[in-house]
Amino acid sequence: MPLTDVFCRNVKPSEKPQKISDGGGLFLLVESRGSKLWRLAYRFNGKQKTLSLGIYPAVSLKDARDHRDRAKELLARGIDPGEHKKQEKRKKRLEAGNTFETVAREWFGAQKSGWTPGYADRILRRLEADIFKPIGRRPINEIEPPELLDAIRQIERRNAIVLARRLLQVCGQVFRYAVASGLAKRDPSQDIRGALRSAGPKKHRTALKEAELPEYLAALDAYEGDRRTVLALKLVLHTFLRTSEIRFGAWSEFEALGSERALWRIPAERMKARSEHLVPLTPQVKAILQELKRLSGNSPYILPAKTKEGVISQNTLIYALYRMGYHSRATVHGFRGTASTILNEHGFNRDWIERQLAHAERDGVRAAYNSAEWLPDRRKMMIWWSAHIDGIVKREA
Repeated sequence: MPLTDVFCRNVKPSEKPQKISDGGGLFLLVESRGSKLWRLAYRFNGKQKTLSLGIYPAVSLKDARDHRDRAKELLARGIDPGEHKKQEKRKKRLEAGNTFETVAREWFGAQKSGWTPGYADRILRRLEADIFKPIGRRPINEIEPPELLDAIRQIERRNAIVLARRLLQVCGQVFRYAVASGLAKRDPSQDIRGALRSAGPKKHRTALKEAELPEYLAALDAYEGDRRTVLALKLVLHTFLRTSEIRFGAWSEFEALGSERALWRIPAERMKARSEHLVPLTPQVKAILQELKRLSGNSPYILPAKTKEGVISQNTLIYALYRMGYHSRATVHGFRGTASTILNEHGFNRDWIERQLAHAERDGVRAAYNSAEWLPDRRKMMIWWSAHIDGIVKREA
């Protein structure tokens, strides 16, 4: 006889457990200590099995019957309800552990060895600041395009349009890592690429013209800030290196400083193009390094500072330019363009210039990178360039 809710509520325990049938294998197990447990008896592959369906009254009579009916449907399809339940529990545990933040940190750990320390730090800080808060705790396989878009639009609302696009690309890499690892079915970032605000026309980084260099060099010599900042900006101008390549410069990277063959050998992992880069050192650059050595003490870095990274911050040089009156007039990166323009105008071989700028070769046929290529010619060019800068200073003195 089928059970009723009134009966289930009022049945009393006895000295021995009672199995009270509702039909179809469903029964209420009333234990001697008073617990009332739903159980389903069934056979699968000739074996008698029992499936736990919950505790009464948390699981009502109606809910227990619904569970029984779903189990019967699984049996009809040749699926063991007990194993199915275990798989569902396992799936939920995996989903709970595979949040976007967990997977993103795993992806970051797999990728960071191929990045410069500065770039890796920026990626992680941006994820922590802008992505983990809105979607970090969500199971990665449950995140849909509208949810991801809302997180990206929070960045756009700060008018950080370029950053929003870059972080969408990073999120896409995380999702594709999850897909490859079997933690997600698809990459929702692909569906929202057309929904982002336009970044507008590309703005080239401001570069000073040759006629503007005398005023800049005078302002640099008159700068009253930290002496190491002045020397770092001089290194940028004399070597064509990027800010991150200067900031993380280590004394162990310099060779033959006391000779005419002095080199700065920057390892591939510190370069944007991921290829070793050689910078011939001119007498002017060696003089700058000698002064930095006195200021750096026993530090392994040429520009040490009490920061998380152990070197000057990524904004130190640009803020110095601002204080010198060059806000919107010049950028640190722009000095690479200044050098390139002047050297090209003075007839230097374009290949020497491009190799010294460490520009990645776009022509697949010429992509094999030789860090020492045209090194003697590049050294002559760099000597001319440092002398040219000195000449500008002397003419203005």
